[in-house]
Amino acid sequence: MSDFESEALSRSTSRRKSLSRPAREAGVPDDAFSAVLLAAQSGAPWACTNLWVDHAPAVTAFLRARGSDEPEDLTSEVFLAVFDQLDRFRGDETDFRTFVFTIAYRRLVDELRKRSKRGRHVEWDDESDVRRSPSAEQEAMGNIADASTRAMLDGLPPDQRNVMVLRIIGDLTVDQVAEIVGKRPGAVKALQRRALEALRKKFSGGRTPGAASGDSRE
Repeated sequence: MSDFESEALSRSTSRRKSLSRPAREAGVPDDAFSAVLLAAQSGAPWACTNLWVDHAPAVTAFLRARGSDEPEDLTSEVFLAVFDQLDRFRGDETDFRTFVFTIAYRRLVDELRKRSKRGRHVEWDDESDVRRSPSAEQEAMGNIADASTRAMLDGLPPDQRNVMVLRIIGDLTVDQVAEIVGKRPGAVKALQRRALEALRKKFSGGRTPGAASGDSRE
């Protein structure tokens, strides 16, 4: 875990302990997530770490797929906000996932908005320069599948791209996506349908991503 992530957990722990919250009602939590959540809200570092381990990889994947320049750093910022607001959270694991991705989505929108205003600046790195690095071609071949997938999604309009990335990479339901992006479930389904139609046209040899639209979690 990075120093930034450790800082997030440390801040969460000290903040929870300073709240001097009354003891919760006695009783055994109904499930493992409830136990972890209660412990995290009480400031237990191990519980905060569990929440990070269980949800941070999907958040990072989502941010990377949507074009964040520093997805790992932004994930840390997301969880700083998650831990700071954790004492106010109420709900089950599904609600928590929506809560986390709502924060991630808003932080991403902020990053993209700031980037659009100031322009994009990328520092030159001798080791990653494709004209000088002998391993650049091998790296490109090794990442071609991920790159092609991202390129296909990047070709979609922003609203459709957001829906598809949250559905596929975030593994969220239509209702969860609707809450995160601030749209009605019917509108999200329509965006997904249009995105799938656009992606089908880009697939060759009869391969289609059509099965995604039949997700039982809708």
